[in-house]
Amino acid sequence: QVQLVESGGGLVQPGGSLRLSCAASGSIFGIYAMGWYRQAPGKQRELVAAITNDGSTNYGDSVKGRFTISRDNTKNTMYLQMNSLKPEDTAVYYCNALVRFTPAYWGQGTQVTVSS
Repeated sequence: QVQLVESGGGLVQPGGSLRLSCAASGSIFGIYAMGWYRQAPGKQRELVAAITNDGSTNYGDSVKGRFTISRDNTKNTMYLQMNSLKPEDTAVYYCNALVRFTPAYWGQGTQVTVSS
């Protein structure tokens, strides 16, 4: 059992920045990767960024160079720093955690709206 809680979403103007947080609790020791996904209205959920326990990262092409994923293991928290936000970044952002041989865990999502 893993619980994930996202925070930090909100309304921001184009070109602005937000930092999302995902706090993990429960049986967290088996987590080997975490990531951020997003889903915009009428679109499929897509990978934003992911990070593994060895520190490897991967980014979706649309956010590469603008977003940075990081983690603080002492706090069991993952972050997504989002810079140079665009209207097309508007979506619900979900925290994800992978545990081997267990269905993926998801947070409840946090809304990010980029609009002038």
